[in-house]
Amino acid sequence: MGIGFLGIGFQPKWGIKDIPIMPKGRYEIVRHYMPKVGTLGLDMMFRTCTVQVNLDFSSEVDMIRKFRAGLALQPIATALFANSPFTEGKPNGYLSMRSQIWTDTDKNRSGMLPFVFDDSFGFEQYVDYALDVPMYFVYHENKYIDCTGMSFRDFMAGKLPHLPGKLPTLNDWEVHIGTIFPEVRLKKFLEMRGADGGRRGSLCALPAFWVGLLYDDVSLQNVLDITADWTTEERQMLRNQVPKTGLKTPFRDGLLWHVAQDVLKFAKACCSTYFCRSIILQDGLERRGFKESRFLNAVAEVATTGVTSAEKLLEMYHGKWAQSVDHVFEELLY
Repeated sequence: MGIGFLGIGFQPKWGIKDIPIMPKGRYEIVRHYMPKVGTLGLDMMFRTCTVQVNLDFSSEVDMIRKFRAGLALQPIATALFANSPFTEGKPNGYLSMRSQIWTDTDKNRSGMLPFVFDDSFGFEQYVDYALDVPMYFVYHENKYIDCTGMSFRDFMAGKLPHLPGKLPTLNDWEVHIGTIFPEVRLKKFLEMRGADGGRRGSLCALPAFWVGLLYDDVSLQNVLDITADWTTEERQMLRNQVPKTGLKTPFRDGLLWHVAQDVLKFAKACCSTYFCRSIILQDGLERRGFKESRFLNAVAEVATTGVTSAEKLLEMYHGKWAQSVDHVFEELLY
């Protein structure tokens, strides 16, 4: 059929007007709501592509540990997998335009969730947060009903104007929490949401990255220890800066790229100073007795050199591509 799939985080050539609209009722509601709560929501809907990893937890305590570790390190995942430097045929000034777009899509339902690091955090606190996130819609009698701006707390009290007296079902709740988009999302599992879409190899590398960190007790504790004194302001700074500067984002006395050195003390003390973060994860993966560690080869060079896929694309754009993005459809073709 002449169709190919492009492994990239943001549509490199077409404008929003060039993207066909999927005729679904829920999209129509969201499409009209997005411009009311941010300037880039339509870009998110029509032109971004992410890849996400869903991870189990065994208890509330396990969820809290994994949530905190995943949220703190989400900017590192964004940097390692940054792959969206073009907009409408030209460099856009970012390494991850996809990630940047989320900073001005809808602040009520996205971001770094500082309360996750509060001592009181648990299932109840996340539910309280979700109850007050504005709703998009309710699916009732085979149609989507616009409930934008209302809260699920109102729905629980039977106070939705379009459905007076109606109370939600568990399915309504599951639909609602699926319309919340923080950097890590809690459902019946934890969803890591920080990475751009990318090459086939990166699709395997991303789950290996997170499994190596969060499914191995030693690696998970090392991450929690190393991020324990990161402040809310520092985590937010990393979230804000990484889309533009990637692993070269300044952090404390060095670069974000060098955060791996601290982790190496716990995982691979004999490794050289500039060895990649992937080797840290490989240690965790090997302790599990599985073979995922080889998938990390796809990002090993990024972690070693600090040069992301986005920066390589920009180098080709300014070099052998002669400032044309058309070549990306061959370079990143599936």
